[in-house]
Amino acid sequence: MRYQQNVVQGALFILLSELMFASMGAAVKAASQLGLPNEMLVFMRNLMGLFIITPLLLRYGAAELRTSVYPLHLLRAVLGVSAMYSFFFVLGTLALADGMLLKMTAPIFMPIIALLWLGERVGRLAILAVPIGFVGVGLVLKPDGDMNWVVLVGVLGGALAAFAKVTVRRLGRSEPTTRIVFYFALNATLISAFPLVWAWQTPNLQQWALLGLMGAMGTAGQLLLTRGYAVAAAARVSPFTYFSVVFGAVYGYLLWGEVLDWLFVLGASLIAVAGVIAVRCQGSDPATSPMRAELNATKP
Repeated sequence: MRYQQNVVQGALFILLSELMFASMGAAVKAASQLGLPNEMLVFMRNLMGLFIITPLLLRYGAAELRTSVYPLHLLRAVLGVSAMYSFFFVLGTLALADGMLLKMTAPIFMPIIALLWLGERVGRLAILAVPIGFVGVGLVLKPDGDMNWVVLVGVLGGALAAFAKVTVRRLGRSEPTTRIVFYFALNATLISAFPLVWAWQTPNLQQWALLGLMGAMGTAGQLLLTRGYAVAAAARVSPFTYFSVVFGAVYGYLLWGEVLDWLFVLGASLIAVAGVIAVRCQGSDPATSPMRAELNATKP
């Protein structure tokens, strides 16, 4: 379906979607602090993603699922789930705004991975985005002492997410969007179910409520993000995705008393600039269409 293009409307949808994702992040952090293991949070998130894509399959039929590149689908799921474990762990450990910001480092890695793996040409601006982004990370997180390894987990999660998205870029050469999304949802749910053998913990009523909130906010965010990218070009509205950091900072202050300083603002600005540069450098590539659709349907 082709929507009438409207940049203002697209930006509003993106802003609302990032508010939902920040709300989901707050629910993840609260559930983690109430004792729910990371393995359960990731599994529930993936299970809900599978519920989202299943109705689409009923429309397209089983023939849509035939694939000759299943190993690539599996690789995408392994990378995506690994990134999700990292992201959810960081959300439960660092300040909420820091965790949301680390998630946004993925675009910084993408041009380099696309160059090394897919042989895509990378412009000078895309290369410049990498050091700018890492300077921003250093300013925001100011890692010291025992916290260093948590920061590294977050940066590793960004790199894994970038690798997963470039895998989708490769899949997009031959696979339709519906198939890409379905195999991620199915494989990610199965992969994240395995650790429940040793990590299962029956949630209490409060924990179930947080899991439900996590699912509802994540689903709402996906739907809003999908509509935002449908009515406006990604290169025009992608800067608004960084508002998830602002919303995360507000939640962190109101719920946990987390206070930001000027270094956070400066560092976040640098990361946003680096991410926007990276996205704009890819904006004319047709392969970004399946990638963007996949992100919309399976964003952590």
